[in-house]
Amino acid sequence: MALSADELFLREALDLARQGVGLASPNPCVGAVVVDERGRIVGRGTHTYDGRKHAEILAIEEAGEKTRGNTLYLNLEPCSHTGRTGPCADAIIQAGIHRVVCSMQDPNPAVSGQGFEKLRVAGIEVEVGLFEGEAKTLNEAFAKFIRTRKPLVLLKGAVTLDGRIGAGGKKGSTTYISGPEALRRIHLLRRQCDAIMVGIGTIEADNPQLTDRSGLPRRRPIMRCVLDSRLRIEPSARLVQSCNNDVTIFCVDADPKKHAALEARGVRIEQVAGDADGRVDLTSALNRLGEMELTSVMVEGGSVVNAHFLRAGAVDKLLLFFTPMILGNGSVPWLADGVELPRLALTGLTVEQSGDEFFVQSYLRDPYSADVEARTES
Repeated sequence: MALSADELFLREALDLARQGVGLASPNPCVGAVVVDERGRIVGRGTHTYDGRKHAEILAIEEAGEKTRGNTLYLNLEPCSHTGRTGPCADAIIQAGIHRVVCSMQDPNPAVSGQGFEKLRVAGIEVEVGLFEGEAKTLNEAFAKFIRTRKPLVLLKGAVTLDGRIGAGGKKGSTTYISGPEALRRIHLLRRQCDAIMVGIGTIEADNPQLTDRSGLPRRRPIMRCVLDSRLRIEPSARLVQSCNNDVTIFCVDADPKKHAALEARGVRIEQVAGDADGRVDLTSALNRLGEMELTSVMVEGGSVVNAHFLRAGAVDKLLLFFTPMILGNGSVPWLADGVELPRLALTGLTVEQSGDEFFVQSYLRDPYSADVEARTES
């Protein structure tokens, strides 16, 4: 079925918004187009954080006088307050736009519905809801962060059919489970995130770099984080050797000399509270990431870290890449044995197949919900 004019132009706005992935955080990804009465796009805009101007303003500026009496399409409600820029709703009114078609209301409590109300009071026709699900997914990290000041937490795993993530054995003997297409997608997911997090066990076993190798531009390098309660990480680790003010280690206790040596290499040491087991308290660590304006973190830990994140109720979204492989006895489980977990109810399940592998996504909590606790089955 052919797309309607509104669908076609709002699709264009969403495509423009996606160009802000990796470039807009901690702001949302927004795209906008101005369309004249003959159905021609006369203005386009994509928001980037460093560019400051919002997508609506860029589209209006490009359109010039052609905004008057015409339609603006965008994926997120225009702001009605003054932040780093003035209210976009006021600019839309002044530009003479007569109709606004938008995917969703802004989850920011400072805006939420007020931008639309201002437009309607000014006599502008406003239509909301087209491609809302798609628009919400695009900005779910912003939605979680703007309401809670905590990052969206994505728990990622590459898993065999028998629920294993590695063959085990000696340190450094990494077993690569995912195929090339899954690895490509993992790096695209890393590009969408502000931070990546593993435990010290992963550093000692695999000595990874934890970089975004998507090859696509991003405003700031991904923050590479390690949970290391006793600061066991060695200065020779690839993570430390490649540090460019983009490595953060969360610890509970730290030897002062090692602390100083790592900081001298540009590593950020965050000493936080410990939990009942003496591990890094995950809530404290996530709060610190929020204070750093990191809106999303992808956890790529081993089985112990995975289990503790789920036990703490700290996971928002699950990302699992399944591969047709069985590792059998002696291999490493995705979730560590001996960590007691609650029964967790997942929603919004999607499954995508690529070759012989398939990718599963599901939510433990809605990033847009006022309920910030993971749901458990009754």
